[in-house]
Amino acid sequence: MRAYGRCSGRNAWPGNRAKTEIGLCMNILVFTDSRSSLNSIRPEAEMFIHFSKMGHKVTILTGADTEYAQIYRSHGIRIVDCQPRKKFSWRAIQVVCAELKRDHYDILYATNSKSIPNGAFAAIGFDVKVVTYRGTTGGLYRHDPSAYLTHLHPRVDGIVCVSEAVREDIVKRVWKNRDKVVAIHKGHNLDWYDVPPADLGEFGINATDFTVICAANARPSKGIPVLLDAMELLSDLPDLHLLLVGKNMEPYRDQIVSSPMRDRIHVTGYRTDVPALIKASRVLVQPSISGEGLPRAVMESMACGTPPVITTTGGGKEVVENGVTGYIVSTHDPLAISERIRDLYNNQDRLQEMSVKCRETIARDFSCKRTAERYLDYFATLLNG
Repeated sequence: MRAYGRCSGRNAWPGNRAKTEIGLCMNILVFTDSRSSLNSIRPEAEMFIHFSKMGHKVTILTGADTEYAQIYRSHGIRIVDCQPRKKFSWRAIQVVCAELKRDHYDILYATNSKSIPNGAFAAIGFDVKVVTYRGTTGGLYRHDPSAYLTHLHPRVDGIVCVSEAVREDIVKRVWKNRDKVVAIHKGHNLDWYDVPPADLGEFGINATDFTVICAANARPSKGIPVLLDAMELLSDLPDLHLLLVGKNMEPYRDQIVSSPMRDRIHVTGYRTDVPALIKASRVLVQPSISGEGLPRAVMESMACGTPPVITTTGGGKEVVENGVTGYIVSTHDPLAISERIRDLYNNQDRLQEMSVKCRETIARDFSCKRTAERYLDYFATLLNG
């Protein structure tokens, strides 16, 4: 068994009940990308900060000049400048090797398609547990040689999946350590979303209108045509509007133009104020048809108190309680989506009850601190054999 440092004081890691009495500190090396917007990486980044607050030693390999690198430093976390743009970067491997030689790390946690292969190759020959993160279903196959650069790399000791749906998919793919593949939902804090609702007047939407929002980078799996079909079925509601927020909406232009709702469908493009837009909306719809892990927008909408209508694909159904914090419908079913939206349109009391339950659920079950504790429990389980 490894020998760790000992945590003490109020920042000692609580862990689970079996680990609480041990009080052992871990030395964690995180390899991540910090180039995205603050909003998109915040759940993961704040978890790393929680590791440090809980008394563990945290070092982060990332871009030294990024905005979150400055935030990490403000919390006393050491930054090593390493943010590769390629899946195999000799320089990145050298940087990671040098760091593993410099200090004895218990965990190397790599979070994306660039950090995972470079971190795994660098860890060969070192006594460190390599843990990877997986956020989507599909796209990982035993017959694909590139899979052995990432999660199927023989140096990988464990995989954290964003949802149970992703975990079930990964377990079918890995050769070994199936029991070391776990699902841990990303945590969110309500105070991140205590922002004023956006003024939707820029889209010609009044404060009294009923706005439905869909926030997604519109890949085919996101099911945007299904949502547009659903909106056609709701065209009789005169004050109903749809906000389509995100990149790659151009392929759906013809369907939008031909819709009887065309004057009330607003394509915003990429926005940095998504939480404020969600907060100004009454309902969020995630009409995905395949390949979802756990859409961040679903968690954000619940934290904002905007009930979601989601489909059965992916991990959204693991956090949304049907009829309590939102609605879950079958994929490829515009009628079901339209019926759920109409139900909330006609029942403001139910909408308000769901709004309150959404925020309560995030605070109780999906806080950032609770996610950090689950990660630390998992790391300790790996280290304790």
